[in-house]
Amino acid sequence: MAEQSDLFEAALERHLAEHGPLASRMRPKSLDEMVGQERLLAPGRPLRALIEADRLSSAILWGPPGTGKTTLAQLVAGATKKAFVSMSAVAAGVKDVREAVDAARRRLAVEGRGTVLFLDEVHRFNRTQQDALLPSVESGELVLIGATTENPFFSVNGPLLSRSSLFRLEALSERELLVLLKRALERERATVADDALALLARLSEGDARSALNGLEVAMALASTAGRAAVSLEDVEAARSTRALRYGEDEHYDVVSAFIKSVRGSDPDAGLYWLARMLEAGEDARFIARRLVILASEDVGMADPQSLLVADAAARAVELVGLPEAQLNLAHAVIHLANAPKSNSVTAALGKARSDVQELAGGEVPKHLRDSHYKGAARLGHGKGYVYPHGEPGGWVAQQYRPGLLEGRVYWEPTGRGEDLRKAARGPAGGAS
Repeated sequence: MAEQSDLFEAALERHLAEHGPLASRMRPKSLDEMVGQERLLAPGRPLRALIEADRLSSAILWGPPGTGKTTLAQLVAGATKKAFVSMSAVAAGVKDVREAVDAARRRLAVEGRGTVLFLDEVHRFNRTQQDALLPSVESGELVLIGATTENPFFSVNGPLLSRSSLFRLEALSERELLVLLKRALERERATVADDALALLARLSEGDARSALNGLEVAMALASTAGRAAVSLEDVEAARSTRALRYGEDEHYDVVSAFIKSVRGSDPDAGLYWLARMLEAGEDARFIARRLVILASEDVGMADPQSLLVADAAARAVELVGLPEAQLNLAHAVIHLANAPKSNSVTAALGKARSDVQELAGGEVPKHLRDSHYKGAARLGHGKGYVYPHGEPGGWVAQQYRPGLLEGRVYWEPTGRGEDLRKAARGPAGGAS
């Protein structure tokens, strides 16, 4: 019976290797074939070293879709010759978990062979389901590799997380996606126009599975139409999108127009350029980063809450992803465009950096020096320092800078929004 089962599995693997989805057929067979995640998997890097030394205990792989979480779990099992058992937290229950644990214990006792239990979307497991894994993870009866797109500090139980190594996987770059797509084209003996390949890599937003699925559909469309090479139109049709193309120079022009529109308090223009970038396949994380910078550079102290809004939009891009996160980006654009503007933060930091670069630094005043170590008092460190919380109003006038720079003013409020100019620079105005 076991022999028949092995023959069945072998036949199934052969069939899938020839006729399965392209993303599955392109799955790497070794760590050297992996594209991306060099920070973790390049020779000598931490995760690779643990895998090659067979020292990897349970782990949580956290990252966006299509970054190689499932592939890594399979490679771990292959490198260590452990049995690989895959489960989805969407469909599995406590009963399934306990059956997998019992099978792993029997396999270890009878065959002396360990088990890698790959649990996809581990964040979908509730506390009871996660707790059911704890004893086996702690004892080493199985190696748990959980995959999640959600922040594990919020979605995975503390005890399970503390018993697992956490590795964060990053979305693939366009360059890495192009490497993967060209490898697939070579395997399939197909050709794609350069502009079509570049568009597919850009629209895939770091998701290798999405890129390969898109390529497979585009190749089918080209084949059906009798074309030898996949065209730009095939990629557009495969992704159900229209390619709004612009070159590298225009990329910077569009971004510049976007920033200047928001800085100029025109929310409609800001939304137009946002929509244009999204339609062109611009990286949403790049857009979010520009908004976070703008929140301090151009809005600043006139509306300090704008930085929180921009940061929340950036987090939404990471946690939610497109297309839904485009609403969060639009929210931030409208808020930042309508906010009062001040560049006092930018100007203040520029003046401070100029003094650091051009003037002698000067010693730290003795009353500000660290006085917590033995012998500091003999050096006079901390002597004369007045603790502000011990004073009425929680503030006291004392020197906080090297003497050479005493009295120099860096932050000068513009008077717009909350960035109010104070006639007397006192406790709330940054007195020195």
